Amino acid sequence: MSVQLTDVLVVGSGFGGAIPAYYLAAGGARVTVLERGPRRTTADFEQSLRLGTYNKIVDVIQGDGISVVAGNCVGGGSVVYFAASLRAPSFVFERRGGSGRRVWPAALTRAGLDPWYDRVEEALPVTRTGWNDVSYAGGVLAAACRRAGRTCNPVPVAVDTARCVNCNWMLSGCRFDAKRSLLLNYLPAAEAHGAVIRPLHEVQAVAPSPLPGYRYVVTSLVLDPDDYGCTAQAEVIHAKLVVLAAGAVGTPVLLQRSALLLGGVPGAVGHYFSGNGDRVSVAEVDEDKARDLLGLSRPDGSAYRALPVGRPITTATYDYLDPTAPEFTRFTLQQIYFPPVVNVLAQAAGPSGWFGTGKRALRARWSSWLTTLAMTEDDNEGTFAAPPPTGSFVRLAPGLGRGTMAYHPTVRTRRGWDRADGALREILERDGLAGVRPWSEAVAGSVTAHPLGSVRLGDDPATSALTDRHELRGHPGLFVTDGAAVPTSLTVNPSLTIAALAERAVPAIAERAAEAGVTVRTDCPLPGR
Repeated sequence: MSVQLTDVLVVGSGFGGAIPAYYLAAGGARVTVLERGPRRTTADFEQSLRLGTYNKIVDVIQGDGISVVAGNCVGGGSVVYFAASLRAPSFVFERRGGSGRRVWPAALTRAGLDPWYDRVEEALPVTRTGWNDVSYAGGVLAAACRRAGRTCNPVPVAVDTARCVNCNWMLSGCRFDAKRSLLLNYLPAAEAHGAVIRPLHEVQAVAPSPLPGYRYVVTSLVLDPDDYGCTAQAEVIHAKLVVLAAGAVGTPVLLQRSALLLGGVPGAVGHYFSGNGDRVSVAEVDEDKARDLLGLSRPDGSAYRALPVGRPITTATYDYLDPTAPEFTRFTLQQIYFPPVVNVLAQAAGPSGWFGTGKRALRARWSSWLTTLAMTEDDNEGTFAAPPPTGSFVRLAPGLGRGTMAYHPTVRTRRGWDRADGALREILERDGLAGVRPWSEAVAGSVTAHPLGSVRLGDDPATSALTDRHELRGHPGLFVTDGAAVPTSLTVNPSLTIAALAERAVPAIAERAAEAGVTVRTDCPLPGR
């Protein structure tokens, strides 16, 4: 077992980990980043659904009533996400949820977060797309919205659209360096300033360090690159500060396992878990009506038949984000694409809508589908049970695990889903243009790629694990900066908000570093500047 020392230990290399790792390293601290997944370069990304390719960098973690899709590699979710980069609406920060009290810290507002959003948008950078950047599927949603009297707009993305070849393989990583993942900005900048990134290190526990001048000691297991279920050795690192960014499924489990060692953790750890209100639906578009009602056609003579052509996310309607509307009635409807490996979740017509001959017929018309994602206001009703013996979930196979989270939607959450379903039908089923069916919950429960809130920020110690500075209550120098910290669902894709919150957390982390004897400059430029 090796024993090492560092000033700042960062657990996880997604948005929540890469951003503080860069600023702290650039400011002069010794920074070590531990990442559970492997390291992949552009040349390593394969446009394939063969086992052993995408499932080496993506995990599907199934819990009780919910399944989470998460990145598992250096760069975390940024490597496999669809790059939609949206700021959360102002009303989100005033949400009260089922408690009737403001959930977000009073110090956090949309106006206050805007300067940090600005920084992330410049650092990645984010592209403001136009209609020439919209996929055929995005165009169908836009045309249907217009016909129904609704607006629809191109979605800003962290993509270099000049380099993008519209291959639609973003889930497998970008072979063309068009998607601006963290592999192209914050992480290489952190390494340029001396940060050390160690892949295939699965952190197991955090405890007080017995060494003078060090606050915490972190243990990890080094995973076999060919079989993540096997471990090669254990490592111990003593750190003056620890930043947890293992994701909204990983971070709460790590803290739960560490609770006795730390002398207890806040009761809100592992509670208030959210899937960002995600609700996926499949619409089967009638090709003749796409031509006759929407006036659409393609160069090959078909009206549509182009679900897999383009990028996964290109358009959305924000018409249902009325700040004056009651909570649990507001949502975004977004065009999205998923690879055929998830086709089993689409519901065919009939009582057994997720299997049988009806499903086979539906899949035969796959290229005429329009897949949509509603992001609604959920009730943060998810919880985590006792942690597994190791890791954040029990690995069943490469890319597949069994988690300890449970998610059973409340009446309020279902009200939001029903409202989004109804709006989508009003747009797409008008005059028989398409038939809309939400993904079945019978197979995997609710499915989300946007887990949030399991170690959330707040002002009330009874309902939040973190202070508004992202510090774990009662544990100075232990911070959480990933999606677990986000207090509520956002009604938009959360990556930009997670990143902006991580940017905002850096000054507080630097202050704690100074108290621990590590002087960190706070005037560091954006990465690459």
